[in-house]
Amino acid sequence: MNHYEAMGLSRKARTADIKRAYKRLARKYHPDLNPGDRRAEETFKAINEAYAVLGDPARRKAYDRDMNGAPSPRTAPAPAPGTAWDASAMFDPSNLGALSSFFTEFLREPSPDPSGRLAPRRGDDVMRTLSVDFFDALRGLTARIDIDAETTCELCHGAGRVTAATRRSCPDCAGTGRISRFAGPLRLATGCPRCEGEGVFGWDGCGACAGAGILTRREGLDVPIPPGVDDGSRVRVSGRGRAGRNGGGPGDLFIITRVAPHPFFRRIGDNIHCTVPITVSEAALGTRIEVPTIDGRARIRIPPGTETGQKFRLRGKGSPSLRGTVRGDQYVETRIVTPAGRTDRIRRLLEELGGLEPGEELRRALFA
Repeated sequence: MNHYEAMGLSRKARTADIKRAYKRLARKYHPDLNPGDRRAEETFKAINEAYAVLGDPARRKAYDRDMNGAPSPRTAPAPAPGTAWDASAMFDPSNLGALSSFFTEFLREPSPDPSGRLAPRRGDDVMRTLSVDFFDALRGLTARIDIDAETTCELCHGAGRVTAATRRSCPDCAGTGRISRFAGPLRLATGCPRCEGEGVFGWDGCGACAGAGILTRREGLDVPIPPGVDDGSRVRVSGRGRAGRNGGGPGDLFIITRVAPHPFFRRIGDNIHCTVPITVSEAALGTRIEVPTIDGRARIRIPPGTETGQKFRLRGKGSPSLRGTVRGDQYVETRIVTPAGRTDRIRRLLEELGGLEPGEELRRALFA
């Protein structure tokens, strides 16, 4: 079985396909996951020997040239100095216990671009709070706010760098694009973070944006606040957040409304609540009274025998709804107020009323 067959690949497999196949098979046949299974251990060795060759472009090219006379994976020559794997050290039985932490780190999916500068990336969203008057929140308004507006730099297209006039070798990896890390007896070659695996510096920092990839300016913005926003509502302004990077779209601006309380009205959901005082005679005999609403004054009927805390509904007199065209309702709660005056006539009338009211009988019935 040749190296390609050992990994279940064709000779046309790409480097990314080889890496994915290796990680999948290594997870499946790792000795720590198959204790005592000799066949899994042998397969694991063959997979690693195959990857030591196919994972290195230079060794793979030489292997492909000598494909017809290639030695079996089990007798393949040890990796040359500077390559990714030292197979003889890897399969020393005394080292198997130390492999777990190494493979835990190595088998993680790597980021396609460790620096994050090359892949298109959407800009971040921005949150701003806005204080709103109680009635402005109900009726809607246009608020003007100042923002730090960001735009993608047109010179570098948000990358923060431009193509250099001359290319120079990376000093960290000596132009190879790979650096070695050691985990005990194992040597792992990874992409150089400084040159991002290219081996050379083919770019310079962008002078227009100082390498940031974005340009910032102070700007006034008119934000329409729809009728019916409540405390904590979020108003979205599309595309006015942070600028994207490397061709990515901008984020959004979210306005969080903070609605000031009102001394008389209380808002619960889309409904408006208030409390109005009525006299003892109005509660007992019934009447019609004027009450304030968010649209002005309205008249309601107080039926005879009304109690303190009784509520009356005015349909459609509540807040506009952000979820549709139907408005909420207004609830008017009554509070019976006893006479404040202490004139002789009021006292005589109350004493006469007290003699007619069955207060003692009502309380006695509670303990019957």
